[in-house]
Amino acid sequence: MSEKSPPPALPSPPGQQFVITREGLLDGSMLARARAAAPPGTRYLSDAEIEASLDAMLTGLAPGEDAWLFGYGSLMWNPAIDFAEQRVATIYGFHRSYCLWLHSGRGSPEHPGLMLALDRGGSCRGLAFRIPAREARAELLLAWRREMFGGAYAARWVEARLEGTTVRAIAFVVNRHHPRYAGRLGVTEIAARIATAAGSLGTCTSYLTETLGALHALGLRDPGLERIRRAIEAGL
Repeated sequence: MSEKSPPPALPSPPGQQFVITREGLLDGSMLARARAAAPPGTRYLSDAEIEASLDAMLTGLAPGEDAWLFGYGSLMWNPAIDFAEQRVATIYGFHRSYCLWLHSGRGSPEHPGLMLALDRGGSCRGLAFRIPAREARAELLLAWRREMFGGAYAARWVEARLEGTTVRAIAFVVNRHHPRYAGRLGVTEIAARIATAAGSLGTCTSYLTETLGALHALGLRDPGLERIRRAIEAGL
């Protein structure tokens, strides 16, 4: 009987590490780092384009209306924005999926990683953050600088079901026309990519661990993410 193969060696992050922080989003240093580290040929939105995108989205808010932002990945465990409350929420029509290639951040051109996005179909449970109306644009600008600069996400209004009520919330869904869109991949391929990818923000495995930990702390589960973790632990 053959012995089970050992799990793959997990990648070590590069030497120069940084963490997404509120301060880095406020002063623009996070965007500056991302632009400087972009692979050749990458196009990122300008500051003016980012603000124009946000302003177009905010036309969907009534004067004096609080804004809700839906988080399903790192926004759950590192929101980096100020908010008045957070509530467990469920949205329908989209599901959490590893469907975006990463060539920087938590991956490299040589060893691309994968990032979560909301893709069509199913449902997703996560956190909804309520931002008071008077602070909505300033706080959402930080989220736009974080998520929208690369063009791989599109902002959408979704219905988020909270306990006892439903609110309209902004969610970042995948842009299926973007070259980084990976489509639907199998568990084995996703696990292999995550197990070997690292970049200036750390490893893809740490992102997966943090996301599962945030869900567990909320009393939530994502069977798809759990299958990916088991595949990594089993050595693919």
